[in-house]
Amino acid sequence: MGPARLLLLLLLLVLLAWLGEAQDTCSPPDRLFYAELEESFNTMKSFPVGTTVSYICRPGYMRIPGKPSSQRCGEDLQWSPIEQFCIERKCKHPGELEHGFINVTDLTFGSQATFSCEGGFRLRGANKISCVIKDKGVGWDGDLPLCERIPCEPPPSIANGRYTELDSYNYETSVTYSCNDVPKGTDSFSLIGSPTIFCTYDEHLNGVWSGPPPQCRVVRCDDPRVENGKKKSGFGPSYSYQDSVVFVCDPGYFMTGSEVIICGEDNAWSPEKPTCERITKELCGAPEITHGVVISAKAVYEKGDSVELKCDDSCYFPDGTVEMTVTCQGLNTWSSLQNCECGPVSSGSTPDINHGRVIDGQKPSYSVGDFITVECYPGYTLHGEARIQYAGSNRWIPEVPTCRLSAYITVIICVIVAVVVFLAAFWVYKKFFSQNGSYTVDESCKETSVLKTNVPTEMEETAEMN
Repeated sequence: MGPARLLLLLLLLVLLAWLGEAQDTCSPPDRLFYAELEESFNTMKSFPVGTTVSYICRPGYMRIPGKPSSQRCGEDLQWSPIEQFCIERKCKHPGELEHGFINVTDLTFGSQATFSCEGGFRLRGANKISCVIKDKGVGWDGDLPLCERIPCEPPPSIANGRYTELDSYNYETSVTYSCNDVPKGTDSFSLIGSPTIFCTYDEHLNGVWSGPPPQCRVVRCDDPRVENGKKKSGFGPSYSYQDSVVFVCDPGYFMTGSEVIICGEDNAWSPEKPTCERITKELCGAPEITHGVVISAKAVYEKGDSVELKCDDSCYFPDGTVEMTVTCQGLNTWSSLQNCECGPVSSGSTPDINHGRVIDGQKPSYSVGDFITVECYPGYTLHGEARIQYAGSNRWIPEVPTCRLSAYITVIICVIVAVVVFLAAFWVYKKFFSQNGSYTVDESCKETSVLKTNVPTEMEETAEMN
């Protein structure tokens, strides 16, 4: 055998040996997301049958007691099955956040805790923390933040006035303004605007004041006078901010405009002073109603003019409606003028329905707009609408229906009465009349008649003797 053939034979033997060895080994074990091979197995390139490898938990995981952490290469060249033997470590609950909220969906490794604050407070610190590997275990990667009350800058100062000073101004803190005193005999300052403002916050959680501060100014209104009228109240030598005067017209005159005027911050009366118009057969002032408004109101209306009135929310006219039209009749008189009544308008009780009842919507009292449904007892027919609505003042729309006897019941009653009358008449006939239509004579009457027939009269006896 030549050297070349010998070398080829040796190479073939080595290849066969290597292939045999390769067929008797397992493939590298699978990587586990929760564990890794022990260091001594990391460098192994081949895993013959019978090889056992061991795992250790990855950082952030810990062993489950009683669960095996190794695998063996079997004769079938497959690794033995293995159950998960490591679980995620858990962080402790972060704790409580004063004036705030903690949202934690899970405490396991890798989870997060987020923070938010109550209204009027804002976070100082991180708004979230994570559960991470820490000191051979797990822990939160940050501290709890704080929820601090939102602060405001000191309130603005005003001319001729002052406010209550505090050490700090935080959310919901309020300050009250007042005007400075003035020497006796001089005009005093009037506080115009809301005297109190409070600390609140904007959409960016920055502290802001609820509104502008008031002003301290001298306000004077002139002495108001109305021709053909006089003051009813509000007498005084001078008038300042928010002072009011009430007017009344002289007899024979009616008022157009508001009877009450108020001294405004611009040194003028609001609304404008009313006027007193002479009452004539052809004119009316604007109608006045309580808890309602006049639509398209004017100061004066001529006879025959109509105007629409409307009640405020939750208010009604006595008939249950919210709108009505009135007409000027002259002499400052309006036809059908009524005031609105507010609050629930109720009836005294459920309507009385003879031979019927309410089957739906019944209650102790009714408000305008309530519905009830009515039905009649058997044998009666409903005349009217079954469903009616309460309109106020014990009125129903449509009117309360009535229940009357059904037609077939009436026919039956008439038939029964006719039968009874017929039977009674038949009994009377049988009792007092014979079959041929003559009177029926009593037997005692017959005997008396026979006796009378057999007794001879005195004249007959005399004739026989002769």
